[in-house]
Amino acid sequence: MEQKNAMNTSPRPAATAAKAEAQSSGGASLFSVLVIILAYVVSLLVYKFVLGDSSHFQGGNNENNPNPGDYLGVVFKGGFVVPILMSMLLMVITFSIERMLTISKAKGSKSIESFVRTVRQKLNSNDINGALAACDQQKGSVANVVKAGLMKYNEMGRDRSMATDQQILAIQKEIEESTALELPMLEKNLVIISTLASIATLTGLLGTVFGMIRAFAALAQAGTPDAVALANGISEALINTALGIGTSALAIVAYNYFTSKIDELTYSIDEAGFSIIQTFAAQHGNKQNAQTV
Repeated sequence: MEQKNAMNTSPRPAATAAKAEAQSSGGASLFSVLVIILAYVVSLLVYKFVLGDSSHFQGGNNENNPNPGDYLGVVFKGGFVVPILMSMLLMVITFSIERMLTISKAKGSKSIESFVRTVRQKLNSNDINGALAACDQQKGSVANVVKAGLMKYNEMGRDRSMATDQQILAIQKEIEESTALELPMLEKNLVIISTLASIATLTGLLGTVFGMIRAFAALAQAGTPDAVALANGISEALINTALGIGTSALAIVAYNYFTSKIDELTYSIDEAGFSIIQTFAAQHGNKQNAQTV
């Protein structure tokens, strides 16, 4: 009867967690869409009203060449690809800040190494309540996973109907399920950052090609070679390449940094989970052997 009740009640937390994950995923998707839209709108406004201001151009007309040494006017002359690249740069910066805050929150209030060391010490002294208290104090994704494992540890410790091997598997499964719920939240928007790292350079090169086509077409229509006009056209075209490469480099650095931080959190979870399972096997396995003897 107790096992039947346990089977009836155990899916509820999982269903609640799945529902919470779905709601969080929907909120994250909406956030991503809003960031993309706002980044493009802001970039377009900056392109038109800041870079395209008449004060940056000869004769007060943004259709003319930029003033000598005025790089804002030169960037404006890069063409319609410039606001797209600027929006990509804003997206990389925004999503990097968002990921930094999320991963920092996932770590908890103290260092991960100190927390894992505290949990191991509590487990070695068979102080499960102390380990749970440390999880409540730490907070964050790592602490949530460890707390789920410790609660299952207590549950299995009171259950005399299951063999030790089955109890260990149940604890391990609980830790894996909790990890599967927590880690996807840490990896949100990393796909966007990695995508921007790939397409920013290509977009910049595309803008450069368009710029070169315009420059040589204008030179052909002029009839006589104009070195100044050709140099201005080439410099304007290369602005797109510079923006694309800079955005791509920043996205690659951000992606690799956050990936390494997530790997550190995963390693800490694995280390704490291994300690929980080893402690349970050592204590309850000995008890079962003593009962058998």
